[in-house]
Amino acid sequence: MKTNKITRRSFLLGLGAAAAASALTACGGSSSSTAASASGSAAGSDTVYRTLDEIKADGTVNIGVFSDKNPFGYVDENGEYQGYDVYFANRLGEDLGVEVNFVSTEAANRIEYLQTGKVDIILANFTVTPERAEEVDFALPYMNVALGVISPDSNVITSLDDWKADDQMIVISGTTAETYLVKNYPNIPLQKYDSYATAKNALENGNGVAWANDNTEVIAFAKQNPGYTVGIPSLGSADTIAPAVSKGNTTLLDWINEEITALADEQFFHKDYEETLVDTYGADYEDELVVEGGVVNA
Repeated sequence: MKTNKITRRSFLLGLGAAAAASALTACGGSSSSTAASASGSAAGSDTVYRTLDEIKADGTVNIGVFSDKNPFGYVDENGEYQGYDVYFANRLGEDLGVEVNFVSTEAANRIEYLQTGKVDIILANFTVTPERAEEVDFALPYMNVALGVISPDSNVITSLDDWKADDQMIVISGTTAETYLVKNYPNIPLQKYDSYATAKNALENGNGVAWANDNTEVIAFAKQNPGYTVGIPSLGSADTIAPAVSKGNTTLLDWINEEITALADEQFFHKDYEETLVDTYGADYEDELVVEGGVVNA
């Protein structure tokens, strides 16, 4: 078993002061990626979507999740979707009274899938940013997150200053890590991949000296794979993760916000954590990672 090589204190520095909510579940459901037709539209845009009533009438909600990002969204050995986001997605389907059709998504196409009506909701570890909020509507948050950097034990990266010109940083296209590095460290050459699986393979194959991604993801990787250390557990600002819907789909957005608020009464996301994340992060991080009722504690 691998020993976690970052301290709890350093991890909390990246998560304890998460930003205020922007844009003020286990297995089950179909794994088909066939999307239902979208009949609504946002005024003045090409975005299409299905309203809450249309989803209920159809009897199926299409939810975009990751299929290779354990423990948040992944497909298990039985071909079933599992993870923190999936647990939440199944509860949404249950309370809507419809079946959940899981649509496998990559980081780079989350916005596209909403705008084209391929999915009704994105629950793919989607970090809230002002830029993304211009293209989609975010619901209330349900998790805290920051960025982190992981590297092999043979060459642990603890700072991005004085970066060697020939060294490359692995990132996933369409993630906040890519945006942050392009803006703040333009001198660092980026090696971009479309999926979490290919980024992990690139790190294991030594294609780059380090991998920058959500700190929750790289910490999970380090705990599950001996030989790697999260040398930078907190990079940039603390943020939140939230569901997203197509721009202008107010009926669905309002329902999700009401649902997140109501689920606080039963401490739903703490239960979700205990079912899907505790084996990875342990009980000590639960209150720092989980957001209940859409309320981020300062």
